[in-house]
Formats: sequence, structure tokens, C-alpha cells
Amino acid sequence: MAPADTARSGPAPAASRSPARGNGDPGGRAEQAAQAGNLAALRSLFRAAGRVQWIGVRTARRATLAALDAVEALAALGLAGDHTRGGRRGVTLIQHEHLPAIAALSGLPAVPPALLRRNLAVSGVNLLALRDARFRIGEAVFEGTGICAPCSRMGEAGVLGPGGYNAMRGHGGITAQVIEGGRIALGDPVTFIELLPPANVRGAASVQQALAL
Repeated sequence: MAPADTARSGPAPAASRSPARGNGDPGGRAEQAAQAGNLAALRSLFRAAGRVQWIGVRTARRATLAALDAVEALAALGLAGDHTRGGRRGVTLIQHEHLPAIAALSGLPAVPPALLRRNLAVSGVNLLALRDARFRIGEAVFEGTGICAPCSRMGEAGVLGPGGYNAMRGHGGITAQVIEGGRIALGDPVTFIELLPPANVRGAASVQQALAL
């Protein structure tokens, strides 16, 4: 009887196996670093500056927002005259281009920015691209700190009405903190400065995750 053919059975010899791409593989780490660098380059490229389309502050938690032509941003505090306590969520920004979408999803002919209770409505630049970046608005410098989810008030009568909370999900904009104070006026440019280091991005598990999301 011919000897058994073992060429097609059993595990491949260890020397022929491809090395795993993992934490112990320098090549894998180098590849991940290169990918992160490519993502950082993509994240840092913007077609044009954005523009401030609306400014609003509220003197108390449930007070109606007052529309302004200009406002002073105060470092670590927020916008002058606003009731916020400052910090990481000191200023809220919403995408001006999303207002028609929110109106359509709410069954309304239009939605004014004041109804959504955000401080700044910005056009021309994707705010989600600034949620973990440093950027300038007018004379002031901000750091994006996260997503600004809608609150339960959006579903109240006189706001967006029933279903308003879900209509605004994904369109709530971002939160930011004021790093350097200065004047902000209608029409001022919104310009990217730099990405934040991953260690400064709350909830980021890795460099790649921080840059890709």
C-alpha cells in the first residue's frame, strides 16, 4: 500500500504561516499608524470656510433665545449673556443646512434656529468634522467636544411637536468649549485649525477610532 499522502492534511508548517497583524507585530502597528496618518490628512482638508448664519443666547434655562448680530465668546465660560455654566458644553452649534430637513421630518413649513435652542447656526462646513477639532469662529477659538443630542423639549407643542425628538436625531449639531475668547458676528468665517490629540477626545479607544468617526 502506498504511504498516506499528508500534503493535503494537517496544519501548515509554522514557518509557512503568515504573521498575525496584531499588537505584537511591528508591521501591523506601522500599517495602522499609516492609516491613521492618512485619515488625519483627510480630516484636515476642507473645501472652504463655514459662515455664522445665526447667533442666539438665553438668559435662563427655559427662556426664549434672543437673536443677536454679534456676541462675545468668553474663554472657559461660553457666550456672554447665555445662561450656560461653560466648560465642555459651553456653546452649542447646529448645521444651518439641516434646518429644512428637521422641518420636513417634523411636518412643519420651516424651523427657525431659535426653536432648536442652539447658540450658533453655521453653514458651509460639516460640523461633525469639527467635533474633535480646534477651530476658529470670528476672533474666538473653540474645541469641539461631542455631539449635541436633542432634548425632550423638542417634542413639546410649540416646539417641533409630537415626534420632534426623533425628527431632530442626527441633526442636533455639536457642543464646544471656548479656548480663546473674542467677538463673533453674523457672517464671520468658521475655519479649521487642527485635530485634537486622541487623548483629548473623550470616548476614543484608539487613534484610528478617534480619526475615523
